[in-house]
Amino acid sequence: MLTQTIPLVLGDLLRGFLQLLYPRLCVACGSELPGPASCFCLRCRLKLEPTNLHLQRENEFTERFWGRLPVAAATAMYRFHRRSPIQHALHGLKYRNRPDIGVLLGRELGQKLRTADGFEEAEIIVPVPLHPAKERTRGYNQSACFARGLGETLVKPVAVNALLRRHNTGSQTRKKRLERFSNVETVFAVASNAPIKGKHVLLVDDVLTTGATLEACAMVLLNAGASRVSMATIAIAMQ
Repeated sequence: MLTQTIPLVLGDLLRGFLQLLYPRLCVACGSELPGPASCFCLRCRLKLEPTNLHLQRENEFTERFWGRLPVAAATAMYRFHRRSPIQHALHGLKYRNRPDIGVLLGRELGQKLRTADGFEEAEIIVPVPLHPAKERTRGYNQSACFARGLGETLVKPVAVNALLRRHNTGSQTRKKRLERFSNVETVFAVASNAPIKGKHVLLVDDVLTTGATLEACAMVLLNAGASRVSMATIAIAMQ
């Protein structure tokens, strides 16, 4: 019994020591975090605006695809506002080598989706891909990090390479709505060995803006044999 306890104690001591050397800091304000399970301090968490869209089968997320694409269920965890804690988190995730932010936020949303109508039926999680050149530069795909956290909590497989990005379209941030749709129209493809045929796919990305990227990805998944597509993002930008 004692020999089984020793490794646990040593692990706790090591984690405590590492916390002293490298304290986890809030991604929004830089304050020290009380524990490893979040990327926001309490003060910044109170500034976040949860959407709770997972509680509504039809919501402002699904509305953006009405008449264009059948979406089984869709949600975004937070509303995106400039200079808000969620903007700081997304900036850290994408541009400051913080893939752990995506994983933590994925786990957080996964807890909410475990019993949410529509999402528990999803069979496989597929992240929106980056172009290989951009992924090499960044070192990781932020949407895949988010998908990993979701998969851990929902206990569902993550098919990181199910979707391929054939062209590097560059940043979509400054493009207008119509430009975004034409920019991604022929960009995505499904890998030949992707395990999505006949399955309910949960498609994930970091932010929903116009929906152009998610729509393009969902269409190729459905055309390749996916039975249904649901969607989840970290944030939703207001239109």
